[in-house]
This record gives sequence, structure tokens and C-alpha cells, in this order.
Amino acid sequence: MVAIAANNIQMSFMSGTTETKVLKGIDLAVPAGQIRLMMGPSGSGKTTLLSILAGILTPTAGRVELLGQEITQLSRKELTVFRRDHIGFIFQSFNLFPALTALENIELALQLKGKKGPNNKDYAFDLLKQVGLGDRVNNLPADLSGGQKQRVAIARALAGEPELIMADEPTAALDSSTGRDVIELMQYLAKNKGCTVLIITHDPRITDAADEITYLEDGLLAQESSLVTGLHSVEA
Repeated sequence: MVAIAANNIQMSFMSGTTETKVLKGIDLAVPAGQIRLMMGPSGSGKTTLLSILAGILTPTAGRVELLGQEITQLSRKELTVFRRDHIGFIFQSFNLFPALTALENIELALQLKGKKGPNNKDYAFDLLKQVGLGDRVNNLPADLSGGQKQRVAIARALAGEPELIMADEPTAALDSSTGRDVIELMQYLAKNKGCTVLIITHDPRITDAADEITYLEDGLLAQESSLVTGLHSVEA
């Protein structure tokens, strides 16, 4: 089964009368249960493509199917429900609720996904322990470092074991050990729960965790490489 399918994705932005083409016809297919990395230089369109694949941006042209559902035909309300029910997001900006503790941020994510009950607190605590924050569960975001906020955001994205995880530089603010722990958790979800993981990254430390790498440059897919045929040539 193909979990993420994109056909002829194009995206342009207007600045006055000037049109800038960011994506120039992207075709992409990511099988269910795969960890796919998307790499390429800054400004190549990676974050724009991820936002389109996640239904956050509407492309100028093209179509996107997630889990067999063509999301480019959904209303904004339908898209909101689809994202809530099926996708876990990890943003560079964290997007944590400042008035809630780390634990409460995870509990709220579970509640929004319709998961209620006394076990939510224990489950949220376990997720925070898995990302190395078992001793920070009662801290507000203002009391956490950038790397700690990122780990809360990652735990929140993993809450409820979504079918799709879309992440923008999830390990950028993490040390090697914590970054490896996070990737191993995503590998577990992919291999044991069938979760499909799409990650934008510049981090060469995690390339060995990928099933496949897609390389984006100047709004086009420049190269795709499986692990078998040499990840390191992609990063070179």
C-alpha cells in the first residue's frame, strides 16, 4: 500500500507581479511503513512540499493522496479532521502550548485525538520518558531548553500512534544520543505499527535509519537512492 502519493505537485508564490515557482512538478510515492528522508539544500522547497503533503498548504497544481484519501479535494474542515485523526506533526517551531506543562501538552494531544480516560496521564508520562524527559514532565515550555521543547513536540506527535508522521528537522536541536533514541522510536512505530514516517533533515547522523532518501533541489526531485545503493553519495 502507498501511504503518501503526490502527482505533479506544483507551487508558486506571487510577490506583486513576480511569480516564484517553488515546486515544479513533483511525483512521489511513499509505501506504508517506510521511513523516508527528504534532503537537499536550503531553499529547495522541502518544507513547502512537506506542508502540501500534510494538507497545510494547497498546491497551485497537482494532487495528494494520503492513506488512499485525496486530500486536495477535502474542505478545510475535513482536512482538519483528517490531520487530527491520522497525522503526527513535528515542527521546527515546536508549537507547544505555553500555559501547559510538558505532560499536559501530551495529554491535550491525546484528548484532541478522542482518546480519553485515566490511562492518558500514564501514557503521556511514558512517551516523555522515551524521549528522555521523565524528569521534566511538570515543566512549562518556558522552563525548557530548545532541545527539550523539541523532545516534547516529538512525544506529542507520537501520541496515539498516528498512521503518518511528518517531521521538519526533528533531530536538529538534539544531541546524538537523544536524536538516536527518537529515531529508534520512529523505527519501532514504522516496523511494528505500520506507521509511515516522512522526515525533512540535514542531519547525516540519521541517514542509516531511512528505508529510502528523496533528494530535492531547485523544486525538483534530483535523485532518489535506496540504502542498498549508497546513502552517503546522496549526502556528499
